[in-house]
Amino acid sequence: MEKEQRDRAVQNQFNRREFLRQTVAGVGLAATGMATFPLQAAVTPDMPMVQLGSHKVSRLILGSNPILGYSHVSSLMSRLMTDYYTLENIGKLLDRCLAVGINTWQTSAHEKVDQAIEKLRNSGRDIQWIFLASSPHLEDAKALEEAIRRNKPIAVVHHGGVSDQLWREGKIDKAHGFAKRVKDLGVMAGLSAHNPAVIRHVEDKGWDLDLYMTCFYRVSRSAEEAKAELKEAPLGELFLPSDPPRMCEVIRQVKRPCLGFKILAAGRNCDRSEQVVNAFEYAFRNIKRSDAVIVGMFPRFRDEPMEDAQLAARFSSLSQ
Repeated sequence: MEKEQRDRAVQNQFNRREFLRQTVAGVGLAATGMATFPLQAAVTPDMPMVQLGSHKVSRLILGSNPILGYSHVSSLMSRLMTDYYTLENIGKLLDRCLAVGINTWQTSAHEKVDQAIEKLRNSGRDIQWIFLASSPHLEDAKALEEAIRRNKPIAVVHHGGVSDQLWREGKIDKAHGFAKRVKDLGVMAGLSAHNPAVIRHVEDKGWDLDLYMTCFYRVSRSAEEAKAELKEAPLGELFLPSDPPRMCEVIRQVKRPCLGFKILAAGRNCDRSEQVVNAFEYAFRNIKRSDAVIVGMFPRFRDEPMEDAQLAARFSSLSQ
């Protein structure tokens, strides 16, 4: 009975992320440019944790694409996200995430991120940071050291888009060299990829890594790769329903912890509340108990941190 009541409360709170249908109703809210969260949550989830090295990490990790204006939908949506995420609203999001048990944030390098972390820590609070490194940090040793010194990440991960490109070029060992440099700096090192073949190769080679970031959708297919599979190239990024099972098979086979991302297909699984529920259930059912998921949030109209935290708590036990 208690579980049924909890699930009912989750569902009742959950009519969410239906952006187009919410826009008219949310005009007054949008005009303020402010996130609104209840002072007290109706249901407080017990956030499950995983171990990454010496760190306890929430099984739901806050992502950064909406915060940094990478919608993976359209330039208009990206602009809306960029305009919404002022330093003040980023701070509100971090506060809300910490309040519902999300204790880790994964981002690329950005001035907004630097400022938000500094402001949070100056207030006497903290959130664990996982740094997804791309140019110039992949090539510039001093830039990498400065980013680590400034924001003190618990892990540095080689960017997935770059990993996939190196794989196509037969140069994936460059990512191995980067991971070694990160380890030499005393920080956990990881590799991100959208192509499950990259993760499988690296695992088979026994690289000294601490974690993987694993994309549920292989959005980095080149036009040539897309044509080989579909006989034509799509307009924009390609999200295939057959992709998540392929990556999840690899996730379950590798020994290291995996952080699954794009479980909502960059918003494509968010048109109806049941799609979001199904995506979370699928993700946790098909990853290991030692794994977590990364989810970007755009809480302009709904309390997405609480809603997502409830789903993580609800489905976490499904992992094997």
